[in-house]
Amino acid sequence: MKKMRALLVGIVALALVCGVALAGCQKHEKATLQIFAANSLSEAMNEAQAAYTKSHDWITFADTQYKGSGTLVKELQGGASADILITAATSNMDDAASSGLIDESSRFDLYKNDLVVVVQKGSDIKIGSLNDILDKKIAIGNESVPAGNYARQSLASIGAYTDASGKGGDYVGISSDQLLIAESVGQVVTYVGTGDAEVGIAYLSDVYRNDQVEVAFTIPADAHKNIIYPAAVCKDSKAASEAAAFLKWCKEDSSAKQIWQKYGFALA
Repeated sequence: MKKMRALLVGIVALALVCGVALAGCQKHEKATLQIFAANSLSEAMNEAQAAYTKSHDWITFADTQYKGSGTLVKELQGGASADILITAATSNMDDAASSGLIDESSRFDLYKNDLVVVVQKGSDIKIGSLNDILDKKIAIGNESVPAGNYARQSLASIGAYTDASGKGGDYVGISSDQLLIAESVGQVVTYVGTGDAEVGIAYLSDVYRNDQVEVAFTIPADAHKNIIYPAAVCKDSKAASEAAAFLKWCKEDSSAKQIWQKYGFALA
């Protein structure tokens, strides 16, 4: 009887060991994820992807597309394919949703950002308020760039733009010769870094990815709409579960949080 009990205990123990071993050696289906992400996320997202693949070696990332959020949505509307969309404004994600481009059940707010006035590093330009930029050469994003909309909303708060939505209005006290209109927020900071513009309105995170500029003034949060980056799995994704898992990691993993903080983002 004792021998039989010992044998049964041995069998159970062996089964447990084998079960753990099999779980540790679980095979995952390889998948390649295509991400469409707002231009301002480029440096942080590249680092996050590298960190993710170290612990998820069955996942690879295609050449992530970093562009203005409006441009990304238009490309998806035109037939481009992606697994994940992350925009820099809720309005762009709303456009994607209304076009049936995302799985709306997967959508959530991922990041927050601040809006700042940037100047060339080492510049002697001092900015104490938004009014101080009205006589400067200003770089600002176009209407398809969320940072440009937030910038015009901020200008509207001081009467320097006629539409509080940041779209479709006119500048007041700023001539067309003073403006450099950019196709992305990255181009805004590039114009400032090269000296083509004296000041630019961009995200705080952009200062972390361009060592030629620095923050001269942080625009009050109540001068513009909340800067939120919503994320979602694209409706036609062939790797939807893997895409959702990556977004969950971006939101919850401690190493991911450190990356976002490093580049000036906060979780929403």
